[in-house]
Amino acid sequence: MALLEVKDVHTYYGAIHALRGVSMSVEEGEIVTLIGSNGAGKSTTLRTISGLLRPRQGEVTLRGARIDGLRPHEIVELGVSQSPEGRRVFARMTVHENLEMGAFSRREKVPRDDYDRIYDLFPRLRERTAQRAGTLSGGEQQMLAIGRALMAKPSVLLLDEPSMGLAPILVEQIFEIIRTINQTGTTVLLVEQNALMALGVAHRGYILQSGEIVLADAAAVLAKDEAVQRAYLGGD
Repeated sequence: MALLEVKDVHTYYGAIHALRGVSMSVEEGEIVTLIGSNGAGKSTTLRTISGLLRPRQGEVTLRGARIDGLRPHEIVELGVSQSPEGRRVFARMTVHENLEMGAFSRREKVPRDDYDRIYDLFPRLRERTAQRAGTLSGGEQQMLAIGRALMAKPSVLLLDEPSMGLAPILVEQIFEIIRTINQTGTTVLLVEQNALMALGVAHRGYILQSGEIVLADAAAVLAKDEAVQRAYLGGD
């Protein structure tokens, strides 16, 4: 049984048929990447999984139990947390307050060790714990968005375009942190336009075009596929 599974999902924006029978799975302990061009339906897939959109057809399951009819906060409580495209930090709150918001769904008292884990992953955030999030650099805001999602202690972390707008050196740092997050026990579903970096860190990948999965394989195999290279990796 897959940890997270999307089965024949059709999602609409009004009359626009955004996802057309998307099926994919994420096994426990994996990094799975979803690659596609702008408008392919990548973010829509994550929003459907996290309950922000409801599919008209199909199912989303977590450990075999359906979650597609639940509200977003209920899905977070079950262990699916998202770092959204564009970071969406709470600009007027401090770094620490943003992390507290990430843990809002947890019923138990949040131990100091959980905050320390985030600050160990992102030392820059430790230096800026009392700073308002809106004054951080783009890279620091991305670190905060990921850290905030991790404060929910998810079993599945959804990452939507974590490298968007970042300098190349920060992109490498973010992807190394994604690998570390996975190695410490968190399963990751990664949506990313930087296909080269995504396939370099992922175990498996899916290619999404016009709301449909057109190719799925091990990340190393996709990286060598000529069609994938031409479309997403800058190959001739």
